[in-house]
Amino acid sequence: MKPEKARVSDVPQMHKLINSFADKGEMLARSLSEIYENIRDYFVVRQGEWVIACGALHVSWSDLAEIKSLAVVEDYQKQSIGDQIVEVCLKEAKELGISTVFCLTYKPAFFEKCGFSQVDKMELPQKVWGECYRCPKFPDCDEVALIYHLEAPSKE
Repeated sequence: MKPEKARVSDVPQMHKLINSFADKGEMLARSLSEIYENIRDYFVVRQGEWVIACGALHVSWSDLAEIKSLAVVEDYQKQSIGDQIVEVCLKEAKELGISTVFCLTYKPAFFEKCGFSQVDKMELPQKVWGECYRCPKFPDCDEVALIYHLEAPSKE
């Protein structure tokens, strides 16, 4: 089981998985249309025909991308599946030449374990003014912002 690019046929399962955690207040909900529109951002892990984990790398700016909608079915948590999705997102960001990856989360300890560091959300103005202002929680967001700095890819 390793992360691979999501397919359109994965979207209904991804939607159900993401929103099962959103219903518990553990992440933000995503609409079906939002997932379909951003399908190229998503990675999934499958167990047979079932999507057991998903996560997305969404480019925000020339030097900034966000890991979004990272979710792992509860029975598969604590098996490094989430870590693997973060790894492939960071690898893709590096391949794209993006120097900083961030996330907004209710689970900061997980991302800190992956090498992210907490920052003030105001250090991410492209995110706040490009997307957050549309969120029902704005301006009273209770998610924690974290960033990860990548080395620039070598120009060989």
